[in-house]
Amino acid sequence: MPGLPEKDILRFEQRLKQRREQLRWLVHDALIESKRDDYVKLADQVHDAGEESVAALLEGVNLAILEREVAELQDIEAALARIQDGGYGVCVDCGDAIAPERLEAYPTAKRCIGCQSRHENRRGGRDATPSL
Repeated sequence: MPGLPEKDILRFEQRLKQRREQLRWLVHDALIESKRDDYVKLADQVHDAGEESVAALLEGVNLAILEREVAELQDIEAALARIQDGGYGVCVDCGDAIAPERLEAYPTAKRCIGCQSRHENRRGGRDATPSL
């Protein structure tokens, strides 16, 4: 199975790292604005984390406004890990290549469009939670 060309992988990696940096600043600013001492201290750790998982640092933070940013950071960190492991651009469900057009639109995609559709149908929609 042919993978993505190295130049494309490097380009996606750069995009993901840039977005991660933007999100770190958004999270940093939101933590500072909360005016809670423990969150203000955490704000510096978030921005200075380097390659560490920012999402892991924020695990105990209960700011609803950050939920979307933390989820996106988790997706970005997972995509960057797939790049390091050589699995970026390969569907985690079926092992087929993810269409480059899909990765252009959604660089953190971990499934091909067919598997993603089946995944969403099983879960009742993209953001649905499992029913009891």
